[in-house]
Amino acid sequence: MGVPSSVGDSKSVAILSKPGKPELAQVVPELLDWLNNRKYRAVIDTETAEYTKAGPEIVERAAIVAYAPAFVIVLGGDGTLLSAARAVAKAKIPVLGVNLGSLGFLTEIPLPDLYPTLEAVIEGRCSVEARSLVHCELVRGGKCIGRYDALNDVIVNKVSIARLASFDLYVDDDFVSNYKADALIVSTPTGSTAYSLASGGPILMPSVSAFVVTPVSPHSLTHRALVVRDTSEIVIEVRNDEEEAYLSIDGQVGTPAYGGDRIACRKSDHQVQLLRTRKTFFDVLRTKLKWGQR
Repeated sequence: MGVPSSVGDSKSVAILSKPGKPELAQVVPELLDWLNNRKYRAVIDTETAEYTKAGPEIVERAAIVAYAPAFVIVLGGDGTLLSAARAVAKAKIPVLGVNLGSLGFLTEIPLPDLYPTLEAVIEGRCSVEARSLVHCELVRGGKCIGRYDALNDVIVNKVSIARLASFDLYVDDDFVSNYKADALIVSTPTGSTAYSLASGGPILMPSVSAFVVTPVSPHSLTHRALVVRDTSEIVIEVRNDEEEAYLSIDGQVGTPAYGGDRIACRKSDHQVQLLRTRKTFFDVLRTKLKWGQR
């Protein structure tokens, strides 16, 4: 998919940054000058504000969409991009991830390539890749008490150090199994290279219409990751009687869950729009996972 013309036409850009990155003290002022020289108005979040003394308007990350930026520049790692993606997905604002971390499956642009990539974005030479979100609802006593969208994964995990949690899994109202494990992960294709992969799950191409349900340290050796079509509803029921569990969204937002709670997951109505270079998914895998080169 080509870049929407609004990326080139709009003159507002948002910058979101990872806190505590010393190199941003130089990067952010230079980036603001670069944008200003091209007549772009910059809006920055509070995390970015610590790297500049004056100039752009400072807003909370959740309020970025109100300024209708043409695109968002994320300076950080995948965690920063996950937070940004949830903030702007509903508004369909493209996101450009610049990698200041170590791994970075989502923030694929290395810092030395920032300005050539920005030129490509403005000139319409980048593509936009839509990534699915998983929507989950926390249901307690028959009432929905929380709704969330995740780009990577929804995780229900134990709280107690000494004991395994107990979960019942359903797919489209069909009972699958009871799991005694440290956690259950419901992962999107994007999230298949995150916690799910570390827990033994498969790697899915981003375009695959599926979710992965991956148990973490299951008591039964026969429990393995399960690939489920993304038109299904996946329900995790917490079976703990005395101790609480914990629901985590992309490892960043969370809330306690209790015995009898149901976490219902389905494909979200929204997607994240990622600005991408011409690298393929397999190029990224070879680079990030140190696979062999030909």
